[in-house]
Amino acid sequence: MRSCYVISGLKCAAVLLLLACGACQANASASLLLEEPYGRLGAFTGTGHAAVYLSRVCADSPLVLRRCAAGEIGIVLSRYNGMAGYDWVAIPLIPYLYAVETKDDVPLFADQKLVAFLRNQYRRKYLESVAPDASGGEPPEGNWTQLVGSAYDRTSYGFEIETSEQQDDALIRKFNSRPNRAQYKTLSRNCADFAREVINFYYPKAAHRNFIADAGIATPKQISKSLVKFGTRHPELEFSSFVIPQVPGSVPRSTPVHGVIESLLKTKKYLLPLAILHPIVTAGLAVAYVGDGRFDPARNAMVLSAGRELQPPLPSTERHAYQSQLDLLFMHTDPQVNFRRSEKVWERLQADADPKLDDQGRPMLQVRVGEAVVDLGISRGNILTDSTPSLLAEELVAARLREELKRSPVPKASQADVVSDWQLLEQLLPVESKLN
Repeated sequence: MRSCYVISGLKCAAVLLLLACGACQANASASLLLEEPYGRLGAFTGTGHAAVYLSRVCADSPLVLRRCAAGEIGIVLSRYNGMAGYDWVAIPLIPYLYAVETKDDVPLFADQKLVAFLRNQYRRKYLESVAPDASGGEPPEGNWTQLVGSAYDRTSYGFEIETSEQQDDALIRKFNSRPNRAQYKTLSRNCADFAREVINFYYPKAAHRNFIADAGIATPKQISKSLVKFGTRHPELEFSSFVIPQVPGSVPRSTPVHGVIESLLKTKKYLLPLAILHPIVTAGLAVAYVGDGRFDPARNAMVLSAGRELQPPLPSTERHAYQSQLDLLFMHTDPQVNFRRSEKVWERLQADADPKLDDQGRPMLQVRVGEAVVDLGISRGNILTDSTPSLLAEELVAARLREELKRSPVPKASQADVVSDWQLLEQLLPVESKLN
């Protein structure tokens, strides 16, 4: 079973990707993950989700922790309601974010059908203990889908603080020795409470609730804010922050994360009735938020994405330059490729395609082109194979770049990401179409 939870083929460069600011395993860390809300529930509450990534702690199974072996890059610990009666589950980082096992298998552009397929493939291989098949072998309902592929649904923010070997070993002993029984309660034992308890195990009182801005309820944003303050007060500890962008695709984008009072003040269906019925209370809430509730998780954050260490976000001036270059580039390509429509064109193609795995277990699509069905590699690991039609691959990478270059208050890609995707696009274009 141990080998099932080893993410093979990742060396020190991948460990650098995953928050370690030095040599492999030299500077291990605990990172609080603040994840944006999405879907109907996200629109209703806006508080998002919290989890903890541990770079030196790995797992023999989703329920048994151990120290990482050479080449392993840690797990994400999280609490969800209704997880087969368990209080917490451990998932390796790459699958937690992307529902695949290696960085080269992460799809370049995703839709709901592909995401569901990748999640179910991973569940069948590793998560039967917490999410067994439903009747007829179908995927079960429930929150298990949030255990894998988080980066398809939402943007996340990370706040990393260093840990020692002794601290990590003590946490492993604690979690392996105590009962792992469901304890979820929305107001007192939610995901943010769990993340707070893990962080405070390493550094007591580093993360805490806010009894003013959140009415005493633990929220992911408040826990993150308090940890950032703790890191500022302790410069002797290595501390950094980063953004994990949502994977480009047609999956609806996540929304900004809020605290309790902030959700009331920024949601019209709550604010208007409250302001009309209780204007004094509303004014008091506004004062509480302005005085103690504001926090921008993306401020001064680097960008973390599959395959790289932390990188600065793409500057706005370069974003405009790339957009101009792309428009000019596609003026010289095959007239069938309308770059300004490439994202929508690709979304329609992907919606009609069937996801599958190639002979090496990498994601691909069977795409219908007229009367023919062609195989298309959709990850960095297989998009350049001879069997992949170049025109479809161009449209895929063009759609990805369009998403990455959209204007946004939160970084959608690092500078290195865009450079890499541009180079990939140039490899796919006919020679006569490339700009000098």
